[in-house]
Amino acid sequence: MRPAPAGAKPGTRRGNGLFLLAAAIGLGVGAISFAPARALGLLVREASGDQVRLLNARGTVWQGRAEWVLTGGTGSRSSAALPQGMSWKLAPTWSGGPALQLKLSAPCCTPQGLDLLLAWRAGSARLELGRQQSLWPASWLAGLGAPWNTIQLQGSLQLQTEGSGIEWAQGRARLTGPFELQALDLGSSLSTLKPLGSYRMRFEPDAGGSPQLRLETLRGELKLSGEGRWTGRRLRFRGEAEAAAGSERALSNLLNILGRRDGARAHISLG
Repeated sequence: MRPAPAGAKPGTRRGNGLFLLAAAIGLGVGAISFAPARALGLLVREASGDQVRLLNARGTVWQGRAEWVLTGGTGSRSSAALPQGMSWKLAPTWSGGPALQLKLSAPCCTPQGLDLLLAWRAGSARLELGRQQSLWPASWLAGLGAPWNTIQLQGSLQLQTEGSGIEWAQGRARLTGPFELQALDLGSSLSTLKPLGSYRMRFEPDAGGSPQLRLETLRGELKLSGEGRWTGRRLRFRGEAEAAAGSERALSNLLNILGRRDGARAHISLG
C-alpha cells in the first residue's frame, strides 16, 4: 500500500470522497426532479414512432400540461389535437418493485382522471390500467392518417377497462385482463346518413395473453361484425359490413372503402 501524501489525513480524504459522491447524487436527483416537460415529450415521440406528440409542453416531467396530438408518423402531414389538452402527475412508488404512479387528466374526456401504474423488475415490466372509464372524440383518430383521415369519423369512443393491464417480458407483450371500447353514434364524411350506428369492440386475452377482438353492432343502419386476434404486433381481422334495407345508396361509398363488395355487404379483411 502506498503511503498517504505528506499532510493528508485518511479521514479527510474519505470525507472528501463521500462529499463528492453525495454532491453528484444530489445533482443527479435535482436534474431529474426539475427536468422540463419537453423532455417527456421527446420520450413519448420516440417511443410512439412519432405518432403521439406532446406539444407546447409546460411544467416538469413530474407534473405538467401539453397539447396531445396524434399524427400519421414521421413524414406524415396528418395531425389532430385533443380538445383542451391534457395534464399529468407522475410520482415514484413501490409495487413489488420500483414503480411510477401516473395520473392523466383531460378535461374533454376524463372528468375523474385516469390512474395508471407502471412497474418493472429485472427483465419485465407491467402497466396496470385498473377499473375506469373515459370518453374520447372519434374525430381525433383522423390525425393517424389513412384510413382514418379518409373516413373522418364523428361521434364518441367510450373506453372501459376492467382491471386490465399489459405485461412485457422477453420482448413480448401480454394482455392481462379484458377491456371494452364502444363507438357511440358514429358518423362519417363518406356518408350522408348520420349517425351510422353504435358498436362494441371487446378485447380479451387468450391463454397466452395475446389479445382477441370481437366486434358487434349495438344499433344503427350500418351493421358491423367480426373477430380478430393479434399475432406479435400484427392484427388479423375478418368481418362484415352490411347496409340495412333502404340504406344501401347512402352507405355505398363507405362500403367500398371498408372492403370487398358483395351487394349491400362488404367483406372486411385485415392482416
